[in-house]
Amino acid sequence: MYRILAQHKDFMVINKGPGLGMHDETDEAGLLHPGLVSRVKADTGLLLYPVHRLDKMTSGLVLLARTTEANRALSMAFAAREVSKQYLALSDRKPKKKQGWVKGDMQKGRGGSWMLTRTLDNPAISWFDSVSVREGLRLYRIKPRTGKTHQIRVALKSVGAPILGDARYGGTAADRGYLHAWRLAFTLAGEAFDFVCPPDEGSLFVLPELHAAIAGLAE
Repeated sequence: MYRILAQHKDFMVINKGPGLGMHDETDEAGLLHPGLVSRVKADTGLLLYPVHRLDKMTSGLVLLARTTEANRALSMAFAAREVSKQYLALSDRKPKKKQGWVKGDMQKGRGGSWMLTRTLDNPAISWFDSVSVREGLRLYRIKPRTGKTHQIRVALKSVGAPILGDARYGGTAADRGYLHAWRLAFTLAGEAFDFVCPPDEGSLFVLPELHAAIAGLAE
């Protein structure tokens, strides 16, 4: 469900598995399902603070602060857009464009979904590029500049390429939602950090040609 990738006196870096929520959930039968933060706390005995979050379907890099001071500093860095985030996604649809900016305000839709509007009052901003993996399968690298709920999922839907396995936004059924937090770079107390976590869960994320495509992405 998760792997610890790095431990620092101020933070931990986790590779979250797909299907695991960030926080505890209670199902219809009243059973409690511990989330990522609770699981890591229980396994390590540490007091941890999530400074950002990933959707339940999304795998990859999660940063957990170990002190209130680090939590404050990292949370401020995320809020100030000083943290570089890169995600990988797969779609089996032909996009309206192969790279570029996606900008627009996020408006609540039905049943917890969101929609991208043409207004730019407080916009979600994402840049993406893409490469072909094989016929009918395309890899997208997304660099969100903001951190809105479902931002990447809505952005790719808006260019005609909903994420594979993302039923909420019209993606083709698959063994998982193919969105992965791949790279995370930030500075803390004057020290620069850059973590990379290749995807390794899901039948399509382990294709040899996919990893060749990832390697072919320009910096």
